[in-house]
Amino acid sequence: MSIQSRKERERAQREKLIITAALELAEAEGWEAVTTRRLAERIEYSQPVLYSHFKGKDAIVAAVAVEGCADLAVELRAARTAAPDATSALARISAAYVAFADRRPALYDAIFNQTVDLPFATPEAPAALHAAFDELAAAVGPHANGADLGLLTETFWAALHGLVTLMRGGRLPREHHDTRLALLLERFTGTPADPGRTL
Repeated sequence: MSIQSRKERERAQREKLIITAALELAEAEGWEAVTTRRLAERIEYSQPVLYSHFKGKDAIVAAVAVEGCADLAVELRAARTAAPDATSALARISAAYVAFADRRPALYDAIFNQTVDLPFATPEAPAALHAAFDELAAAVGPHANGADLGLLTETFWAALHGLVTLMRGGRLPREHHDTRLALLLERFTGTPADPGRTL
């Protein structure tokens, strides 16, 4: 292995270490606890080393968000491709989205609630962002009925995000979540709502 290859590998490993440490700290104490000083202490590197990889906290959160979108895309794809039909695919992808937000709240917040300098909804967006959106679009597509697929997918995504955010924030009671999700799916698929249906 050349010296240049080794340096690049070591740099990538340090970046991964920083991203992992940031997410772990956010999971334990919330994103407000994530500072460059605390990250430098946690990974046992100086702050200048940390800044040689990322401009600051926002850039670190953006890197976490990109990795999170890649993880989300994998989970959405698995849910969609395991479904026997288009109606089940939309239901399963919705359930997977909600489960991801519930299981990985700090990661979900990095993607959707923290201020990050990422070009969402543009051709310049990182591939991971496109991958997650494309999985949603693949599930929404069979129900588009001639509507603009991009806008319809954004609308469905916004509805899912709204349900998740309001429920997590205590604005909507959790016990009615399945009914709300069934009503949303009914509007998109035309299939009568059945919150007790096994997906």
